[in-house]
Amino acid sequence: MNRRHALAMSLGGISITEPLMAAAAATAKYAGVANAARPGAKRPAVIRSRDGLELPYSMWGSGPPVLLLHAWALSSAMWSQQVLGLTHAGYSVITFDRRGHGRAPGNGAGYDFDTLADDVAAAIDQLGLSELNLVGHSMGSGEAVRYLSRHGHQKVRRLILLAPITPFLLQTADNPAGLPADIQDKILGEIATDFPKWIAEGTRPFFRPETSRETMSWMAGIMLSTPLPVAHACAQAFMREDFRRNLKAIHVPTLIVHGDHDVSAPLQLTGQRTAEIIPGAKLEVLGGAPHGLFVTDAAEVNRLIVEFTQAHGATDMTATNPRDAV
Repeated sequence: MNRRHALAMSLGGISITEPLMAAAAATAKYAGVANAARPGAKRPAVIRSRDGLELPYSMWGSGPPVLLLHAWALSSAMWSQQVLGLTHAGYSVITFDRRGHGRAPGNGAGYDFDTLADDVAAAIDQLGLSELNLVGHSMGSGEAVRYLSRHGHQKVRRLILLAPITPFLLQTADNPAGLPADIQDKILGEIATDFPKWIAEGTRPFFRPETSRETMSWMAGIMLSTPLPVAHACAQAFMREDFRRNLKAIHVPTLIVHGDHDVSAPLQLTGQRTAEIIPGAKLEVLGGAPHGLFVTDAAEVNRLIVEFTQAHGATDMTATNPRDAV
């Protein structure tokens, strides 16, 4: 295994070329549409964190609620194909930007998983969500797992983890499969020294070979908009966090979807081990899929989410729109 890529968790590096400006404009356009949660709104609808941050959220469609938690150094804009597919399938889809990411402000603190899980709790509570389908990709999977451990399962019906970074990435005496601390420190040093270069060095492993240059540049633009202190703090957090106890305590139906070509969060280190720890978890391995399966394999990911949520305690598809509870 190439250790340089083994922990490049969210985007194994993106080639940044002239389409970047157009991609950034497209991202801004998407965010502008997403912000319009209510007609005539002059500012984004926001979730208020316990330490006073206003985290913009978006809510699309109507039906059973699906809350999507985005990856490291990306934003809720990454979920565009899930928003489209799941709303068409009859779900209400909710996204919000993690503190310091996308449209969300940061205050230089709160990039530990307890605080991030509290932000998820704030979103769920303030939007009045229940019977929830909770979905996390990569770092977002850690937030979902910690939320369930810290705040309980009462409002969550099902859990879906896409290419998770759980259970534990650091090599320790009782976790010999993890990456040594010096390798993690090297990656953190590369991020701190030249973040754009680090992004640019591993373009293709995050995507399938046929992924367009424009899509790759779009993702790079989102990453480069994340302030370096935020990206560095979050990378350090997910590289060192141990979720094993949290996983053992999960008792909602759980689906894990992982690609067997994921070099950012290798299947054997993450998704497979996560499925072994969560009681009764189901693992779906997508052949040839990389870490960016939410875009490269979007149709299959959406199909699996729909089938899993309908098969495990199906919720009335005419359920009240959670927007009405706000």
